Amino acid sequence: MKALLLEKPQTFRPLDLPEPAAPAPGEALVRVHRIGICGTDYGGFLGKMPFYSYPRIPGHELGVEVLAVGAGVTNVKPGDRCSVEPYINCQQCYSCRRGLTNCCEKHQTLGVMCDGGMCERVNLPARKLHVSRKLSYEQLALVETLAIGCHAVDRAGVKAGENVLIIGAGPIGLSALEFVKVAGATCIVMDMNEARLAFCRERMGVPHTITARGDGSELPALTAITQGQLADVVIDATGSNKSMSHALTYCAFGGRLIYVGITQQDLQFPHAPALHRRELTIMGSRNALTRDFARIIALIEDGTIDTGPWITHRAKFDDMIAEFPTWLKPESGVIKAMVALT
Repeated sequence: MKALLLEKPQTFRPLDLPEPAAPAPGEALVRVHRIGICGTDYGGFLGKMPFYSYPRIPGHELGVEVLAVGAGVTNVKPGDRCSVEPYINCQQCYSCRRGLTNCCEKHQTLGVMCDGGMCERVNLPARKLHVSRKLSYEQLALVETLAIGCHAVDRAGVKAGENVLIIGAGPIGLSALEFVKVAGATCIVMDMNEARLAFCRERMGVPHTITARGDGSELPALTAITQGQLADVVIDATGSNKSMSHALTYCAFGGRLIYVGITQQDLQFPHAPALHRRELTIMGSRNALTRDFARIIALIEDGTIDTGPWITHRAKFDDMIAEFPTWLKPESGVIKAMVALT
């Protein structure tokens, strides 16, 4: 069985693995049809991703087909097309007992802390499979990316009519954008990359964008859009400690700041003028919840979310090692690359 191993940073190696065993109780054997490539995969490849361990079979954005199920499995059956919820939680810790499965104390994400789906077939916990009879395998592989933004927007409690500034127009920022629109709020996107801002305007239907220049022009550009107010909600999806430290600048009094990007660096900001005086709320947002997957599948199925603009690059499984480094180049214009096994 074909698989790809990220042996160490910047070193992929093809593998020939034995076929998986028959699924154990509670498991399902699945055939992997599509694998989405995300920032975690790029960070793992570059050796810059927190939580990543090597060697690792990557792959956590998956569109799969159920081949067989183990004893006690009733939520899926052979032939079902599914999206995979790749957050493996223990179901026993304090977080899990409170329903906060996204931040399980023993959490493992497929393809990051444990081996993922960059292979032809794999056994997975059946409870982590979400069925759709309408979506393509590519759409199913997109669900996890969208779930990250869905959870962040839910954490922020975004309401209709609010002004929401998203900093960072990569896939995670774009996923948050989708749910800001669903909530009926005004979405404003800020990024340094003019091509990504053009993508937001032309393909994602966002009229309000701001170029991040670092020269102080961002603040008047924001207030010009919001009739003099700062943003009710700021979602920082950059993973840059400089951006994350500066993001409070854009928050209105009583505003909420959500960090969905990840950095290994310290954040620094003045407490009294920036945080205390405005009584800001700062939150982290990690992964997503089980309920988010069913919601997203339904929103794609009914046309509320259009997945058409998302997939900008495609590669066959056997070509991925050669193609992968090209996707890291800003000039490639990659939003979402998709790897096809079938």
